[in-house]
Amino acid sequence: MNITYDMLLLRFGEFTLKGKNRNRFEKSVLMHVRSLLKAYPKAKILREYGRIYVELNGEPAEALTGVLKKVFGIVSVSPVRVCPPELDEIVKTAVDFIGQTDLSDETTFKVNARRVWKGFPHSSQEMNHLIGSPLLRTYSQLKVQVKHPHIELKIEIREDQTYLYYEVIPAVGGYPLGTNGKAMLLLSGGIDSPVAAWSAMRRGLEIECVHFYSYPYTSQLAKEKVIDLTRILSGYAGRIKLHLVPFTDVQTSFTGIGQDNLIITFMRRAMLRIATMLAEREGALALVTGDSLGQVASQTLPSMNVIGRATELPILRPLITTDKNDIVNLAKQVGTYETSILPYEDCCTLFVPKSPTTNPNLRIVEKVESSLPGLSELIQIAVEQTETIIVTPELSLDRNLEEIQDDVVKEKWF
Repeated sequence: MNITYDMLLLRFGEFTLKGKNRNRFEKSVLMHVRSLLKAYPKAKILREYGRIYVELNGEPAEALTGVLKKVFGIVSVSPVRVCPPELDEIVKTAVDFIGQTDLSDETTFKVNARRVWKGFPHSSQEMNHLIGSPLLRTYSQLKVQVKHPHIELKIEIREDQTYLYYEVIPAVGGYPLGTNGKAMLLLSGGIDSPVAAWSAMRRGLEIECVHFYSYPYTSQLAKEKVIDLTRILSGYAGRIKLHLVPFTDVQTSFTGIGQDNLIITFMRRAMLRIATMLAEREGALALVTGDSLGQVASQTLPSMNVIGRATELPILRPLITTDKNDIVNLAKQVGTYETSILPYEDCCTLFVPKSPTTNPNLRIVEKVESSLPGLSELIQIAVEQTETIIVTPELSLDRNLEEIQDDVVKEKWF
């Protein structure tokens, strides 16, 4: 059954406890919401302390709710009916509103009225009865239940109008996007790194993604897969910059040197060096990875210690103590899981030794790296040949990658 709504109520999350910074955080959320509403020109924003209201003016409530619940800093969304602050109008609206829901003989409810405007002639407690009685008379299948009812009809009576709602739809919460700085995320085609990206954004980080590909060992489909993952993530950010790094020459420089068990260590240290150079160019103050402690050989504590020494930037690992099943469940919630499990190899699956070391020696690793001719030059060339594109939620992958890249060259965004 389609329910008619007049506005959406957006509630702020934990950042409201941040005192002097609260106003800055609220402004960031407001800017994010305003950018998303450009696709819904009839909608109008009303800001109130601790809340944002979005007047729908005919725009679809369900579609807007789906968009706005992805805004970091918003903890919940409630679709709202609006009426004048007059008893008869409130009763009429409440009866109509509840009548549009799916009621059964098992449906329990309560009315929770709040008289914000003290000039209204009835108290909050009186309003609970004045609204509840007509509802019981109109809908015989309703039963009153004070604790944990199916429907809790909340009514806020204000001087200019009255708000009625009962749904509280969870949103992503966290800190507003970009309020805690910018970081560079190493994005593979797997399950973990997109979840790490989402987790980092939820803590107020603006992220740019770095993906390493090794053509012709990895296919164009693998590249498209990563662009699609970035597109899904951009649904939470509006737009994300993606750096596509040609990694073939760097990666193959580690083969045939008699140190097969250290190839993953060399490769990941090179990735961190490249990501660091891109971070410095883009003004990012940290690197983010999808590491989860003990999950693979390169994610043991000794391995992460040796690999992390390749950069002076802090390395943030949002998933470091997270169980794999929890990561998978979060990937499904975020919307990246189905894309992540597509069977297209990335460079991290190439040249993997049968027995990669889980306890590399930093002195040996640095000695071997220093003996490799031209490694620094190969890393510099990889940075210089990196393609940078901007991905938005509207990106369609029905086209092939060459067509996408042609558009990027022409417009520098999509």
